[in-house]
Amino acid sequence: MKRWVISGFGIVALSCLVILSISASADQNWPTWRGPLFSGAAPDANPPVEWDEDRNIRWKVSLPGLGHGTPIIWENRICVSSATAPDASGKVKFIVTALNGSDGSVAWEKVAREQSPHDGLHQTNTYASNSAVTDGNRLYAYFGSMGLYCYDMDGNLQWEKDLGDMRTRNSFGEGSSPALHGDRLVLNWDHEGQSFIVALNAATGDEQWRKDRDESSSWATPLIVEHGGKTHVITSATNLIRSYDLSNGDILWQCGGMTANTIPSPIYDGEYLYAMSGFRGNALVVIRMDAAKGDITGTDAVVWNYDRDTPYVPSPLLYDNVLYFLKSNNNLLSAFNAKTGEALYSAERVEGLRNVYASPIGAGGRIYIADREGSIVVLQSGPGAKVLATNKLDDGFSASPVAVADALYLRGERNLYCIAAK
Repeated sequence: MKRWVISGFGIVALSCLVILSISASADQNWPTWRGPLFSGAAPDANPPVEWDEDRNIRWKVSLPGLGHGTPIIWENRICVSSATAPDASGKVKFIVTALNGSDGSVAWEKVAREQSPHDGLHQTNTYASNSAVTDGNRLYAYFGSMGLYCYDMDGNLQWEKDLGDMRTRNSFGEGSSPALHGDRLVLNWDHEGQSFIVALNAATGDEQWRKDRDESSSWATPLIVEHGGKTHVITSATNLIRSYDLSNGDILWQCGGMTANTIPSPIYDGEYLYAMSGFRGNALVVIRMDAAKGDITGTDAVVWNYDRDTPYVPSPLLYDNVLYFLKSNNNLLSAFNAKTGEALYSAERVEGLRNVYASPIGAGGRIYIADREGSIVVLQSGPGAKVLATNKLDDGFSASPVAVADALYLRGERNLYCIAAK
């Protein structure tokens, strides 16, 4: 396999043949923060193109606190995590809310913990920026240092787990989400103390294995995929990209890492793995999984790499064989043709967007990107970065959008919107 090193236009070979870590019915839901394919793509969704506060709003409900975690959807349940503002004594309520999809009414709401946080936050972060995950039977709500809580879908607590206190770089706060595969739940704990990765029994919360990591703070969510007869737990971080064996935590392969403050989560397409970051530098590394064994840094297992215009906070999107990613937190979008390797466009300015933390999603042949000012731009997928609509709502969006069936769900600073044609 030839190796390309690319600093401008790139060659990408992608096919959206993702091995799901959860049941096939996940395609009709949004069970984890990057959706049913772990890529930001919603293969069976077709939400509206245009809306505003008076048009195509099926419902809009206020939430009990702040949170940047993605709404998690399974059938008629929409689950969100929130953290209230500190009270007079400094205590924060960490809340899990389950809503009915039909009208946004509260099905159940639980205060998972009430406690004063041990550390501060970046001014743009929240104490509920980790997304939950579900397999349709249990919901795993995660607040990082404030604990992991397993509920059944009716809101009955099954178990809880406290992994200690995380100390993030410059007190930026937390954000990595859990990954679920079968009977295993995996959490990555990269911080300014002893970092580690841990696998838990999903039914009981019992620890199955734990491995120390030589990493400082990172925020990327682990990716669990099946490839070559193994189940890989893939982590993207500053020092190394690593693959752990889900069964025992042994390292299957590793590769030179990303920039500092790695946040974007990796993507897998059935053949290649894509990892990227964009703080104080730019890095996109493409790994051929069949060739990944041992230390693959500088080997032909690294198919190509790219050193421009990669994201800081938003994760990339793989949709209809095209890889999309934003530059830093800006409105500059790049897209690479997954079949031919042609750069469809590079750092194209998307008018109507400003400060972007939310990750783009793909649905109905379109790309949806939300910003922190309340704008949601809809583009035609494929070449050209053609803007179809620029929609504005009375809120700001740092949480990534979610698309299921005919609806788009937007978690704002104050409200949760269900956008659907009436």
